[in-house]
Amino acid sequence: MKTFLAATGVALIAGTAAAQDAATTLPTAVGRVAPALDAYSKDDLFGSVWNGAELSMRDRALVTFAALMTRHETGNLGAHIALALDAGVTPAEISETITHLAFYTGWGNATAAAEAAAPVFEERGIASTDLPVADPELLPLNEEAEAAREEFVSGTYGSVSKGVVDNTRELLFRDLWLRPDLAPRDRSLVTVAALIAAGQPEQMTFHLNRAMDNGLTQTEAGAMLSHLAFYTGWPKVFSALPVAKAVFEQRAQ
Repeated sequence: MKTFLAATGVALIAGTAAAQDAATTLPTAVGRVAPALDAYSKDDLFGSVWNGAELSMRDRALVTFAALMTRHETGNLGAHIALALDAGVTPAEISETITHLAFYTGWGNATAAAEAAAPVFEERGIASTDLPVADPELLPLNEEAEAAREEFVSGTYGSVSKGVVDNTRELLFRDLWLRPDLAPRDRSLVTVAALIAAGQPEQMTFHLNRAMDNGLTQTEAGAMLSHLAFYTGWPKVFSALPVAKAVFEQRAQ
């Protein structure tokens, strides 16, 4: 099954999940103005990277959406939300990703992403009843891991901003991270993608370790970095590589 997606002048074709293929038809203006960019896009990004077996198309669509949301690339969000849905990301997961990343990329980015998603949801008949409720039954809390995190944050920053420490504990790790409609692995995945896109590699150590504790493999993490180079730029990924290397090496010991 193939679905033609047209938004902001970019057409994306998502192939079957089994084939995990994706292609693109760029606006003719790209070919007229930057023929090399047109070729790199068709041959390398959509012709090769999106087909990489190391990371599923579903995950590639999710991390791309997270990166574009973080970068406030509102013109591209609609097309990539549609692509994510076609690649197997559920409407509930899109909704939860927007809510989750509000805390990691800012309320303005989340609001803009919700505005971009609204017409896609409407076109596809996705109703509010298809989306996560505000107060679901939360997943169980890992008491040991949370105690260690709280001890470090409270002990280090409690005298600097009690409000940040308290809200981090109550809103993020005892609420947001326990919402059931986005799997812990995927919450970690979009969080790490957002940190890379925002150029905040110093925050990655905790979250990449958490992602791998939640089931992300080293191969998948490496593929995510390679994929995001095209959407965040090589410098941001090279800033993240030493952090990833250190995490991988520490976990191998």
